[in-house]
Amino acid sequence: MVCQACGTPVVESVHFCSKCGAQVVATQPVYSQPPAYQQPPMYAQPPMPMYMSRVQRNLQTLGIMWCILGVYRVVTGLIGIIFLRAFTTHNFGDDAWMFGGRFHGPMPPMWIGGLWPLIAVATVFAAALALATGFGLLNRRPWGRTIAIIAAIVAIVKFSILGAALGIYTLWVLAPGASGLEYDAIADRS
Repeated sequence: MVCQACGTPVVESVHFCSKCGAQVVATQPVYSQPPAYQQPPMYAQPPMPMYMSRVQRNLQTLGIMWCILGVYRVVTGLIGIIFLRAFTTHNFGDDAWMFGGRFHGPMPPMWIGGLWPLIAVATVFAAALALATGFGLLNRRPWGRTIAIIAAIVAIVKFSILGAALGIYTLWVLAPGASGLEYDAIADRS
């Protein structure tokens, strides 16, 4: 023990310092403990990382754009079927042309009238592929990246300006090997 006033060593049984006469109070020994592991504070959301990968930055946008393309394909396909049906059957079977009077142009070949079921099937397939791609990307499904790459290649081969641009954008985001690892990490977390 040590006197708190003058710092002189004092025997434990003595209550007063022999040098200065101050009362000596027994103190608890101070042990140095290693710092205990402290958990980081809990947040409502984890803090945003400083760097977001290309897949994380663009995945939401890609999913929304594929859904929009699917709806666009449904609408344009229905309009195409209606016009093809109207032009090949002379206003859906009526002899009068839709704007009054008779149709005076050459008759379209009969096989053109049979194209509308084929257009309907192609429209349904293209729209279903685009909507499934958008759903898979927005919900971070494990199969979303694979179907997105397939849909992107189909969109580029079909070559409509909107589809080709979205296909190139999709391949830029999801085709590299590193993007596959990033997408797998995102899909496994969800």
